[in-house]
Order: sequence, then structure tokens, then C-alpha cells
Amino acid sequence: MAGIIAKDIPLAELTLRKYEKPQGMQRRELVRKLCLSLGLLQPGDSRDAVIDVLLVLLESKDMIDSVKVRDLVIERRKQQNLPLQGVAQSNIRRQVRRLRELFLVQKIRNYYKITEDAKLLTLFEERIERYYMAALLERVKEYLKAVDLEFGREKAVGKEEKSSTTQVS
Repeated sequence: MAGIIAKDIPLAELTLRKYEKPQGMQRRELVRKLCLSLGLLQPGDSRDAVIDVLLVLLESKDMIDSVKVRDLVIERRKQQNLPLQGVAQSNIRRQVRRLRELFLVQKIRNYYKITEDAKLLTLFEERIERYYMAALLERVKEYLKAVDLEFGREKAVGKEEKSSTTQVS
């Protein structure tokens, strides 16, 4: 009798990608590359409403609710002759939630805005790079150490650590 296999559900995950430097791009393409870089959008994915959701929030001076976000996304997609895919209210809320999970958007009551009206770079450095990514890297290192220990590689690691800390005169 086969046992039940538990699904491996990560406690946290982060996808980052490197693209060409952001030069000479229109706003939508620039935000598209940002979404791709942050793992919010998959390469080749036509379901790209997250781009317009982020654009709407970046352009908004005030806090807006998800209905207003949806209306502005629809208006933006019509202006650019883009298909009205992914504009269902449930999907708009899902995309806003994904932006919140990356600490880029905050929710106060049922209204949304870019977190603390801060620069996106600042949010990335303070919340993702220093906190979120640091915690992920630390856990990966724990697994690396555990595997080294399990496979008897702790001695080899110890030798490398000694040689890398020894100074050459």
C-alpha cells in the first residue's frame, strides 16, 4: 500500500530574474520587465493584468479600492487595444494581493496604494532584500549544511573554510 505523499509547500519563495538594462522603454514595457524581474509575471505569459494593476497603483495619487483599480485597468487596456483578459474583479484582487505579498502595495481598510508612498527601490531594499531574501538565504544555507553533514562533507567544508580564512604573507 502506497503511503500518502505530503505536498512540499514552501513557507516562502522568491523568484528574481535579470534582464537587460532599462533604457528607452515605454512605461508599460518598463513595468512589464519589473514584473518579470520580480517573478510576478512568467516569460511568455499572456495573462499580464498584474502589469496594468501595478501601473494604475503607481499612477494613482490617492488610495483606491479594487473596483476603481479594475475600472482603471479596463480603461488602460482599452486605450492600448489590449484584450480584456484578467480583468475580473477576483483576478484584480488576486494581483493586488500578490503585490502586497512582495511588500510593494499596502491595504488600509479596503483601499490600496504603493506602500508608504515610498520609492519601489527603497521598498525592495528594506523589505525584500534585507528581510525576506535574508531569511530565505539563511534557510537554504541550513539545508546546505544539513546535506553536507548527512553526506560526510563537513570535513571538506571545514578545510575550505580554514584555507579561505588563512592569509597569505
